[in-house]
Amino acid sequence: MTEFNARVVSERRGAIGVLTINRPKTLNALDIETLLALESALTDFERDEGVRVVVVTGAGDRAFVAGGDIADLDSRQGLDHYQEFAEVIHRVFRRFELCDKPTIGAINGWALGGGTELLLTLDIRLVAQEAKLGLPEITLGLFPGAGGSQRLIRQIPLCQAKELMFCGEQIGAEKAVSLGLCNRAVPRASLLEEAMAMAGKIAEKSPLTLKLLKRALRDGLEMPLPSALAHEQAVIGLVLDSRDAHEGCRAFLEKRPATFTGR
Repeated sequence: MTEFNARVVSERRGAIGVLTINRPKTLNALDIETLLALESALTDFERDEGVRVVVVTGAGDRAFVAGGDIADLDSRQGLDHYQEFAEVIHRVFRRFELCDKPTIGAINGWALGGGTELLLTLDIRLVAQEAKLGLPEITLGLFPGAGGSQRLIRQIPLCQAKELMFCGEQIGAEKAVSLGLCNRAVPRASLLEEAMAMAGKIAEKSPLTLKLLKRALRDGLEMPLPSALAHEQAVIGLVLDSRDAHEGCRAFLEKRPATFTGR
């Protein structure tokens, strides 16, 4: 099933939901309408129990998301920006970060500014070998303001994060992988195929266990280690109350594939 929006194409392929940011003429730049369309499509996938993994990519061969609309940004004053665009983009990016279903970014081209900030909210990131990433806001007299300044320092070494933000230079796919921004670089021609293959492997796992694992990881990052370990202990106890946990164990003992239902 494919649903077309002027700005986002939402497609379900079996247990995988694919969101394509669909503004190739503007290099898939993010504006309020596009962000709201992304949020709506993500909400639909979250509510659909048949969707177990969400893949996010950009339309065309040039860009994943090349950033925001600079002319629009230049027209804003601080309070208006805070109450309007910034409010929306922070909410939408946080929705992706908090999504209980695994998310995969298929970074098909330029991911600059808001594009890099969006990928920072996704669980797994595959990047086209031709892609360029970066946070060039400093060259405009700005800094990353859609969560990038805070998420980046939590995901890569602080000195590397500062270099990216202070210099504002673009980096290639292999550098992004070496920094830990992306999982691996693949040829653009096979990018979506590889993202879908990985999504398919994840979709075979227990959706309930994945949900609880994501929550344990996310919550644990914000806790001291002793608290995080206690949290993990409690959450794995919840998992052992599920049918899926016992289905997986029995399938292993019976030497057959497990069938997970999310119960």
